[in-house]
Amino acid sequence: MIDTQLHGDVLEIVMNNPPVNALGIGVRQGLAQAIAGAQTNPAVKAIVIRGGGKLFSGGADITEFGKPFAEPGLPQVVDAIEASAKPVVAAIHGMALGGGLEVALGCHYRIATPETKLGLPEVSLGLLPGAGGTQRLPRLIGVEAALEMIVSGSPVPAAKGAELGLVDKLAAQDQLAAEAIAFARTVDGPRRTGDLDASATADVFERFAENNKRKIGALDAPKACIEAVKAATELPLDQGQLKERALFTQLMNGDQSKALRHVFFAERAAAKVDGLPKDVARRPIAKVGVIGAGTMGGGISMNFLSAGIPVTIVEMTQEALDKGTGLIRKNYEATAAKGRLTMAQVEKAMGLLSPTLDFDALKECDLIIEAVYENMDVKKEIFTRLDGIAKPGALLASNTSYLSIDEIASATGRPQDVLGLHFFSPANVMKLVEVVRGAKTAPDVLATGMDIGRRIGKVPVVSGVCYGFIGNRMLAPRLNGAIAMLVEGATAEQVDRVSVEFGMPMGPLQMIDLAGVDIGWHRDPNRIESVRDALNAAGRWGQKTGAGFYDYDERRRPAPSPAAQAIIDDFRAREGVAPRAISEDEIVTRTLYVMVNEAAHILEEGIAQRASDIDIVWNYGYGWPRHKGGPMFWADLVGLNKIVDALDRYRDRLGPEFTLSPLLARCAKEGRPLERDARA
Repeated sequence: MIDTQLHGDVLEIVMNNPPVNALGIGVRQGLAQAIAGAQTNPAVKAIVIRGGGKLFSGGADITEFGKPFAEPGLPQVVDAIEASAKPVVAAIHGMALGGGLEVALGCHYRIATPETKLGLPEVSLGLLPGAGGTQRLPRLIGVEAALEMIVSGSPVPAAKGAELGLVDKLAAQDQLAAEAIAFARTVDGPRRTGDLDASATADVFERFAENNKRKIGALDAPKACIEAVKAATELPLDQGQLKERALFTQLMNGDQSKALRHVFFAERAAAKVDGLPKDVARRPIAKVGVIGAGTMGGGISMNFLSAGIPVTIVEMTQEALDKGTGLIRKNYEATAAKGRLTMAQVEKAMGLLSPTLDFDALKECDLIIEAVYENMDVKKEIFTRLDGIAKPGALLASNTSYLSIDEIASATGRPQDVLGLHFFSPANVMKLVEVVRGAKTAPDVLATGMDIGRRIGKVPVVSGVCYGFIGNRMLAPRLNGAIAMLVEGATAEQVDRVSVEFGMPMGPLQMIDLAGVDIGWHRDPNRIESVRDALNAAGRWGQKTGAGFYDYDERRRPAPSPAAQAIIDDFRAREGVAPRAISEDEIVTRTLYVMVNEAAHILEEGIAQRASDIDIVWNYGYGWPRHKGGPMFWADLVGLNKIVDALDRYRDRLGPEFTLSPLLARCAKEGRPLERDARA
């Protein structure tokens, strides 16, 4: 894992632990031994540390997470590098992230290629840099710049690092090793970062916290990062490191970091598909067809265009086609206006788009995605037409949110080629895609669906076939409970506040307003069977009409609505329901615990492969707060017995369709986490 070579009087130490030169125990031991050996070797005048392969180091070895600590720890290795009596130069290419950058900070000098990324992203796992990063970085580049890097977790290119003082010299990729060795011969001696002072005005930390209050929110790690950097301005290095380590340990043992690390590993687990051989061949996807140029079809198309994959988009009328392609361009230009794309990149993406009214233009596509409205008859008609024109081996996918992929596939003579690709709105932004495996979906089709999802930058999760798949099926009892409680006496603000304070971006009623109160409405204003019917009959269809459960201003900001409340009160009176006080405990049960129960049903039925897949769906598709892990992880933290007891307590108010999941009841009784293998 560690290779050494003496170039005259310069010892080159190369970390070789592919694919990312993770700083596992073998690398740490090798580094420590090589540094120690150099101290007693009279032939060595200077040392260069670099990474083999494509990068310097991606940081910690994630396979060691949760395992017993093995000596030497990274802090000891970095301290040994900095303590070297002979100058040490880091030669950095590709990436130096987390512990990788901390190794570089322990070196006395740093030389890097201009495009190299340098960062301390530990905050994304609910942690802080634990090998001196919070103590050395502010000493090197100043407190304010260090706070920004550490608290945001965002890496900077080495060219920016050179401006900050993080990098001493830039070198071309093919010259890096040679220039680092030559540079090492020119330095006068060690220049230890730990010997520098980190000074700051008294108010810098309070000002930074205030300016970033919204981003920091209820998160523990950013607050601890600020506290650790402050210690660097008040304490010598060794005492500051003790403070850093204490904060690191506190975070590591906290629920937030456990949740964030759970999501990290859950995302990787979701890529593994039960029953799918690792070596199954993928079908080549060089050209994609999209049926429907509406909001979803356009957003789906953008994912492929941005990935450099040509798209043929088909519509029924020229007006709809022009409107859809115009919106695609508008979205790209808006991104360019924010500096995230160049106009050349916008034109390149648009140049890959072929709008047409000719359905037969899809015949050369390798993947065809249907993105029309939710009507089974319409979808089956489209797939029947596709069966007649799509080339052999083409993947036929539906973006349906609720309908049966098996029934859609039955309209073709090739059900093995059919799958669901359920994108989330806005499809060009949201990272989740549910890859729905039908009863007859071929293994290579499923593997290709997962692969293409990753290729366009999505997080794909496999789902079986049921109404609403994983995410929307869990959403249903939450929305039903929220609306029922309005009739029983709660206000919309009261119901939604529980979810918002929990950490969700919006409450269930705000979500209905966003999606459209009229979704699924029968369109008969004289047929009032529910509160939603009453709102729809009054033209309160949500944000798009400026009125739903809430009133909305021109910027779509919600405000409590006396008009909506009057409609609810009138409906309640006609139904003969006496209003009552509804507690927060009841709202939690009927909007959150019911989701856990539905998820347990989904898991038991085999619709989801594993509990953590459900968490990924809700993290990436519905805004579940990452620092709470996901519904299944959170349920285990809350306590399954507590959830079951609450569901029993409010059972009479959960509706006739409610059934307690046997899996949930059994796991609660046995004191084990919710997982599929807990089935009887």
